[in-house]
Amino acid sequence: MKPTLLVLAAGMGSRYGGLKQMDGVGPHGEIIMDYSIEDAIRAGFGKVVFVIRHSFEEEFKRHINADHFGNRIQVEYVFQELDKLPEGFTVPEGREKPWGTNHAILMAKDAIHEPFAIINADDFYGRDAFQVMGDHLRTLGGKKGDYCMVGYRLENTLSENGTVSRGVCEVDEKGLLAGMTERLGIGRTANGIEYKEADGSMHPLSADATVSMNLFGFTPDYFEESEKLFVTFLREHGHELKSEYYIPYAVNTFIANGYATMRVLKTTAQWFGVTYKEDRPMVVQRLQALHDQGIY
Repeated sequence: MKPTLLVLAAGMGSRYGGLKQMDGVGPHGEIIMDYSIEDAIRAGFGKVVFVIRHSFEEEFKRHINADHFGNRIQVEYVFQELDKLPEGFTVPEGREKPWGTNHAILMAKDAIHEPFAIINADDFYGRDAFQVMGDHLRTLGGKKGDYCMVGYRLENTLSENGTVSRGVCEVDEKGLLAGMTERLGIGRTANGIEYKEADGSMHPLSADATVSMNLFGFTPDYFEESEKLFVTFLREHGHELKSEYYIPYAVNTFIANGYATMRVLKTTAQWFGVTYKEDRPMVVQRLQALHDQGIY
């Protein structure tokens, strides 16, 4: 069975200013998602599911459809909205912030029934990363709790134009994820690479730290287990206006309670993305170089 690719595209990219997923950065107007889907097709993925919002559905579908990819891959859409919550829960008054990346994954529970990978819509992950992920997912048919992720070197994922958030990973001697911590406000300072805590204090991070760029691989049981955990999350944090149900929260919980393991896959691929509009020229330059090399 061919694995499926789940693309998290519901974010409007407020820091970038507009629907950055539609920004043509390739030499022929390609958007970053075009490269991700092309790489996924070459790596043997059979379907792509996009998590979007109704507010930009028409604009999104004008560009992203099966015809656009030469009908080489099946295309489906699901929608992330604030009020898509488990029975018995409602959106607290005044909340506008989305519920987070793991909530976005849950939107696809009725569309995906096979091992699947997830990516951010506006990140470039590299061909080898998709190949490594696809090859591993094809070994997982019928398994439960056997998860994986592609790890990247922290120093290679920073922006020169502002701070970023990263899931910083602890990897054991077997190559399995021992834990992941979402660090916010990561950037280069006079003291090296540091992140900012909620109280404003700064703390160091190693340039060689393994970080998640949201390229995860899951077996389909992840949906049911995540939904159960989301209920717990909402009971504890659902009244808050800015709480988010992050992927690392779910992954850490499943690892800690012994339900799942997550293998950290190595890749030769280089990650890059447009976190801020000032990042765009670098992305354009790097994609042009890949075309010049004949990779695309």
